[in-house]
Amino acid sequence: MTGFKIGIIGGSGFYDLEELTEAQEVTVETEFGIPSDNLVTGKIDGVDCVVLARHGKGHKINPSEVNYRANIRAMEKLGVTHILASTACGSLRENYKPGDFVILDSTTKRAQTFHDQASGPNFGRVCHIPMSPAFCDASREIVVATGKKLGLTIHESGTMVTIEGPRFSSKAESLMFQQWGGHVINMTTVPEVVLAAEAGLSYVSVAMVTDYDCWRPHSEAVSVEAVMVVLKENVHNVKKLFMETVKNMGAADWNEVIQKNKAKAKGGVMG
Repeated sequence: MTGFKIGIIGGSGFYDLEELTEAQEVTVETEFGIPSDNLVTGKIDGVDCVVLARHGKGHKINPSEVNYRANIRAMEKLGVTHILASTACGSLRENYKPGDFVILDSTTKRAQTFHDQASGPNFGRVCHIPMSPAFCDASREIVVATGKKLGLTIHESGTMVTIEGPRFSSKAESLMFQQWGGHVINMTTVPEVVLAAEAGLSYVSVAMVTDYDCWRPHSEAVSVEAVMVVLKENVHNVKKLFMETVKNMGAADWNEVIQKNKAKAKGGVMG
């Protein structure tokens, strides 16, 4: 489809896509600085894609130090219309188990915007972007259907609590986030999803549960070591899900969705 391009933002343990053909590394500069790393353009099963490591190759950037605005702006400059993002997360619910996948439908916590009135005259306007739905429903449906067909354990919805990091939560915080209605917790979904909406891009996130955070009685609290074990065991499933999702998204007609996203982004700006 003309004008359709998928941006893949890989999180922890998700940096290289061998399936990307015609790969070309591209350096992109933005008015917000440089992205986390060079972007890689190419095709997956004939679908135009742009790939970016959120934390840089080798995971060298802390979540709170990621230049999210530059990352999203770089995707936009390369013609991306849809973002397919991966993220590791902790579980705040007993039935969201390590190794499960959550296709997020809502989020909370943490702020950042293109329109902070401190980034120059082009971004000094007031913007109230709608965030319900926070994620692209059409893209979510495709990811859910694809994951189920692959036999993965898929949770069709989930509310992500995004904390500042880089530290993990205390037990009191973890219990509080449960009371908020959170299902999973991470450090990156916000502001990424907000910025994508402001840029008029569809955004869907695949969250892979790696741990139970620290709220469970008589269980070990989350640690880097425990997270990495689950990531290494399941990163191939994430890649498989992404490859099939890209193919299925490439077969859909996105013209109406793209136009609605652009209209929503434009309508959120006052003046």
